[in-house]
Amino acid sequence: MMHRRLLLVVPLLAGCSVLPDRPYVETRRFPLEPRRPPGAEGAARRSLLVRTIRAGAGMETRNLRTIRPDGTENLDFYAEWAAPPAEAAEQALRRWLIDARLFAAILAPGSRVTPDYVLEGEITQLAAVQGEGRARAELTLLLVDERNGSRLVGQMVSSGTAPLASGTAAPTPDQAAEAMGAALGSALSSLEQALRRFT
Repeated sequence: MMHRRLLLVVPLLAGCSVLPDRPYVETRRFPLEPRRPPGAEGAARRSLLVRTIRAGAGMETRNLRTIRPDGTENLDFYAEWAAPPAEAAEQALRRWLIDARLFAAILAPGSRVTPDYVLEGEITQLAAVQGEGRARAELTLLLVDERNGSRLVGQMVSSGTAPLASGTAAPTPDQAAEAMGAALGSALSSLEQALRRFT
């Protein structure tokens, strides 16, 4: 009986020894932090509370996202953002608005200061669109006036694009990350222009 058990176990162990020896591939992490270029600044008078930016459908993952020419989506499991896209976009938005000086203060949730306006929304797109040879970013936001009760004053879709260095060829992670960061910066620039009339 013992001899029969050994015969059953040996093939299982032999099967384990023929697993492919895959080389280790280190995951690369890219910052998503577009910065506002120097330029015209606003006259800061009112305050703005920026609530947490949420992740839209499909935007929860950190992996860099490429849309192939056939419309299918590729997630790079060896290249990802250093922080979740929604979290990074929120921090970039705060820095951008502080640098723009459109408001006297950019407040965070939990602040004891009563804001004049509240901005909330989600990031709905951040991808390298290979067939177009460019990256796309999009934020969908609501602006609420808190001075006379909570009154919705605007719904904005701020989008931006930036060219891919690879053109319509498959981008490298560096090319995709750089273009997506620039596209988000373009979207934030568009948002800044939309907010100027409320300051």
